[in-house]
Amino acid sequence: MNDLELFREELAYCDEKIVDVLNERYEIVEKIMKYKEEYGIPILQPFQGEKRHKRIADKIEHNRYKEEISAVFRLIEQNSRMIQGRKLFDYNIALIGFMGAGKSTVADYMNSIFSMDIIEMDKMIEERECMTISEIFAEKGEEYFRNLETQLLVEMQSRKNAIISCGGGVAMRECNIEAIKKNGRIVLLTASPETILSRVKDNNDRPLLCGNMNVEYIQQLMETRQPKYEAAADVIVNTDDKTVLQICEELIEKLLEMDEQDV
Repeated sequence: MNDLELFREELAYCDEKIVDVLNERYEIVEKIMKYKEEYGIPILQPFQGEKRHKRIADKIEHNRYKEEISAVFRLIEQNSRMIQGRKLFDYNIALIGFMGAGKSTVADYMNSIFSMDIIEMDKMIEERECMTISEIFAEKGEEYFRNLETQLLVEMQSRKNAIISCGGGVAMRECNIEAIKKNGRIVLLTASPETILSRVKDNNDRPLLCGNMNVEYIQQLMETRQPKYEAAADVIVNTDDKTVLQICEELIEKLLEMDEQDV
């Protein structure tokens, strides 16, 4: 065996060790998840990830392959988050609620901690139509837009382990709720009219609030939708005066409680 063949053998041996270690690591991730569930420990513990990142950074501070190793660990962390997400939620999570209730913020955070795909319905419809929501309403009408929402939700029945951030009017159609619940849970995010106004007042792409950017109108519109929202919801989480971490902790806890009841 010449030197080149020897080096290749060494490389293959390293690859095998990496596979074994990754398998061990991912099994430990599942053990941690099981332990947390068994003893009622919060699923979300961001400080643990920060401690782990610091240990790795200290370990490779002066390593000649620092950047390459860091890149690999980012992928390992992403895969670990995906494993956690799939273990917790083998279904889609649909976020409903009034505009400004926090759907996009919560979806982004769930993506960051579980690497779950995000389906931003309004954004996806805008990309497909090459128009903003306001332009769709103005040029093609609200009914056309609502039909696009329904079509998209039917498409989502073939997906799982995704976060679907629904437009504010999605829950107004019973067929939308039926489509979501074929393979998903519905989480209603709520907030006071004052909180809603503070969150959307500088956003000009809210056709239903055009010319009515005030607490009184928002409250009136919310009251007309609330019965449908609550009837559709599997879980309700109020977002007033809470951090996104607190909101997601409550959301996860309530979904897991629901899953346990269904067993």
